[in-house]
Amino acid sequence: MIYKNFRWVIFFRVFLLLLNTLLLVYFYTEKDFITAGFLLTLLVVQTYLLIYYAEQSNRRLSMFLDGIRYHDFATTFSSNVSGKTYEHLNASFNEVIQLFKKTRAEKEAQYHYLQTVIQHISIGIIAYRKDGEVDIANNAIKRLFGINNLKHIQQLDSIDESISHQLLNIKSGDSILIKLFKEDEVLQLAAVATEFKKQGEEYLLVSFQDIHAELEAKEIESWQNLIRVLTHEIMNSITPISSLTKTVNQMIFEEESEDLKMKNLNKDEREDVKLALETIGKRSEGLLNFMEIYRNLTRIPKPNFKHIPVIDLFQNVEQLFTMQLKNNNIRFSYKILPETLHIAADPDLLEQVLINLVLNAIQALKESSNPEIKIVSRFNRNNRVIIEIADNGKGIKPDLLDKIFMPFFTSKKEGSGVGLSLSRQIMHMHKGSIQVKSITNKGSVFTLIF
Repeated sequence: MIYKNFRWVIFFRVFLLLLNTLLLVYFYTEKDFITAGFLLTLLVVQTYLLIYYAEQSNRRLSMFLDGIRYHDFATTFSSNVSGKTYEHLNASFNEVIQLFKKTRAEKEAQYHYLQTVIQHISIGIIAYRKDGEVDIANNAIKRLFGINNLKHIQQLDSIDESISHQLLNIKSGDSILIKLFKEDEVLQLAAVATEFKKQGEEYLLVSFQDIHAELEAKEIESWQNLIRVLTHEIMNSITPISSLTKTVNQMIFEEESEDLKMKNLNKDEREDVKLALETIGKRSEGLLNFMEIYRNLTRIPKPNFKHIPVIDLFQNVEQLFTMQLKNNNIRFSYKILPETLHIAADPDLLEQVLINLVLNAIQALKESSNPEIKIVSRFNRNNRVIIEIADNGKGIKPDLLDKIFMPFFTSKKEGSGVGLSLSRQIMHMHKGSIQVKSITNKGSVFTLIF
């Protein structure tokens, strides 16, 4: 409707211009110059008004777009300035401006809400560009580092020169541990990074949490568990040695004599003494073996990383256990997705982990009617390589799942109890982890994550 009215108004004004022009020519030829002069002036005014009227919508549109460009939504368009022809256009402009005002107000409210949340939480948060310029640093960060106005990551060099280097080189998904000495207090900060884009520019968002208390509690718990195991093993060897030594001493030497005199032993007594000494020797040898295993557990060589095909690892393990699998009627299979999958690892150390896990699976399958071991290697949802070793054996009791990775802990009659602990250490040295899921009487699945 607005465009129809606009055309009629233009048509009417052009008609008036043509009529005015014809009258101007007529009075000019009649030599009525006064009337002709008036008509000429009127023609100029009509032409100006026509141009002004035609350009009026462009001016309003330009004013409207400038308001959007400069975020100036205070402008309003009055509907009575240009007559009824522009009522709809003015109303549309005002409606759009109101929508922009509402959207802007909602965004500002959301921004202030998020700012309040970020500043209130106890976890430290820093958002910064790749060059180190800080965009957001919440109050928790300011308290942790004691810096009120953090503008650049390199300002943290005043606390510790290594912090800025670590933060500028951290990658999305990485997790690092930062040890911070603050006055007479030690802080151990777990920093986790994620990456995002803002207006086409890359940013890093890093969260900091002090986990010193948790680490300390875990460390104390680990030491207590280790001391408990060591005490148990040593006492098992020392107690019979001490008891037998005392018994042998009583059997050989006369207690009532002030001088050191040996008793006259019969054949049976001599055999008892010999047996006791042999037992002492065996227990002493067992204690030495235990300490040797403990020493080896703390001397794992550093990994020599290579890009190795996963299929080579699986084939080597299968070859090592061929006879043992055959003798126990255990079906063994492996699957690699894709078949050309490679991993960066130390082949010798990783093979040792697989040997430990397959050996445990074989032992768990001794009482199974249809024993089977399956190994699968693939990418998980986080695009990390995993290796799963599954068996359908007797499984692991729920109360033992948290203890199986402890050094020297074992629920089996045979074995030293260091295999899984050693495997966990090796995976940790590969920047990976080992996890287990088990259901009693249904089987277990050990997962290596790289």
